[in-house]
Amino acid sequence: MRRTVDRPTLITDAGQSPGDQLRHRQRRYVAMMSVRIGCLIVGAVLVTVEAPLLWLWLSICGVGMILVPWLAVLLANDGPPKDRHRRNDQWHRAGGQGQSAVGAVPTPTPPATVIDVEP
Repeated sequence: MRRTVDRPTLITDAGQSPGDQLRHRQRRYVAMMSVRIGCLIVGAVLVTVEAPLLWLWLSICGVGMILVPWLAVLLANDGPPKDRHRRNDQWHRAGGQGQSAVGAVPTPTPPATVIDVEP
């Protein structure tokens, strides 16, 4: 017996593989930590050169060295965004409101909610 599929999965709807997501997050983490190392090196160079407005540049580098690692860890542990709109998108792609597009699988019209209030 042949099993029929209601809706074919389009390759454009497929998400990234977990391995690709991990590699992307690792690269982003390494890039952000490189910015932190850059802030440390720039701060050390500014101190040895005794640059004008040293307090301003050191505070900017200090904020970079504190905030960048925090953001790097948050972004490295963050997963891909959830596709909440995917169900609504399929509804509209099929024509929505019970009207079927050519070649689309007809979807049932959602039940109407009726609230009857009598005084």
